Amino acid sequence: QAQLVESGGGLVQSGGSLRLSCAASVSAFSLYSMAWFRQAPGKQREWVAGITSGGGTNYADSVKGRFAISRDNAKNTVYLQMNSLKPEDTAVYYCKAARGTYIYWGQGTQVTVSS
Repeated sequence: QAQLVESGGGLVQSGGSLRLSCAASVSAFSLYSMAWFRQAPGKQREWVAGITSGGGTNYADSVKGRFAISRDNAKNTVYLQMNSLKPEDTAVYYCKAARGTYIYWGQGTQVTVSS
């Protein structure tokens, strides 16, 4: 049974930084595309950043230049480094793994940015 476990969320002041981790218990992790999504209260879940199996990255305009996604295939882990955090970044952050028809989600980790 595949499982994704996020960690690293918390409370931080505006302008601060956090690094989220997502540990994946999946076979052939390196073949998965990985992504981070977030969902703020009362809003739909939105895509934040993605990294392909080949290491290519993409970002939502709202986080470009502030967030960085990376992966360590030896540790079956994907990271989201978040810098210059803003109150509007407050949300539950979710990790997603995708490979063909195999799609898995983590349970989420709360990030709260105070002004």
